[in-house]
Amino acid sequence: MSCIIGSCLSFAEEPRLARWAAPLLTFALLASSYSYSAEPVFTVQDASIPDRLSPAALPFSFYIFEPEDYWAEPVDSWWMNFSNWVIQQERNHGVKIQRLGAWADRTLSGSSHALPDNESYLRVGFATESEYSNLAQFKPEIRFKLDVPTTEEKLRLVVESESDELVPLSERERDRQLTEPDRTETETTGALRYLSQVGDAINLSTDIGGRLRLPPEVFVRTTARKNWLLDDHWGLNAQQRLYYYHTSGWGARTRLGADRDIGNGWHFFTSSELQWVHSDRKFEAAQIFSTRKRLNNRSVLIPRFGALGESQPSWRTTSYFVDMTWSYRVYEDWLFAELIPALEFPREESFKDQASVIFRIEMYFSGTINRD
Repeated sequence: MSCIIGSCLSFAEEPRLARWAAPLLTFALLASSYSYSAEPVFTVQDASIPDRLSPAALPFSFYIFEPEDYWAEPVDSWWMNFSNWVIQQERNHGVKIQRLGAWADRTLSGSSHALPDNESYLRVGFATESEYSNLAQFKPEIRFKLDVPTTEEKLRLVVESESDELVPLSERERDRQLTEPDRTETETTGALRYLSQVGDAINLSTDIGGRLRLPPEVFVRTTARKNWLLDDHWGLNAQQRLYYYHTSGWGARTRLGADRDIGNGWHFFTSSELQWVHSDRKFEAAQIFSTRKRLNNRSVLIPRFGALGESQPSWRTTSYFVDMTWSYRVYEDWLFAELIPALEFPREESFKDQASVIFRIEMYFSGTINRD
């Protein structure tokens, strides 16, 4: 570019070319400025792999402690010793339970490999309830489900620690607010489940089995499920169940639910349920509204409001309740804690408030439970 400018200046010394010197000099200056502006300079800083994967590179919302505590040494305490013992129990017994489930998969399905999507689980926990400062002792809770395939693709063996058809609807909707002594004893059940479809989207399951007691009680139940996506926001789901127990007779249950995202991380749910209790010759009804928000990678908040009712001696509301569930993932994906403050307004207490607080710690030893 300096050569071009020098040439233009030399042209100006010649009389015949002097009149072309000014335009050429202007063009040279414009070309010079354009060439520099058309070639921006970028500085690339390539971070190393350890820097990208370091704890400091993760967002603050990922952690529940301050950045300066990333590499802090654990403080020796009774809680640390107890938590280490719990972790060791899961590592020892969790593997055994997983091997047992895999063995059941292989044995009953006739396959040399354990099949995916096994819904078996074992939940062991301790819960305590406080009512108006009356703190109760921790009560153990154990629930399990064995759901494994057989040699037929659509036939499964299902063994459960409880049968929710024999649990009152009002209790089932408030299950997490209760401790084990307050729940209805339904005994373990075992059944063969046949899976099928009606049309393209209605999932149908039929169970034939019995309550595992002496003498055993035979039961039959059929459940139909269907999900719809109404638009870009609303989802709809429906469930219809018919069942028959030899001692308590037949019953039916209908449930209709809807959900949608309401912004800012909150998700809205609503459900309406109606159940026929043949032994009492009455309907039980429930209407539940709830929202859910994941606060961070460890905790979830679920506030709920519900109204419960029945048809005998006439259609009436039996109870209102509100509760707030704070679920916290204590360790990895198998140790959880829950804190549930609740208010209930039962008819038998003239709808006066009955306050309670539940604290529960629970371990999932195996299975594919939805932990969200």
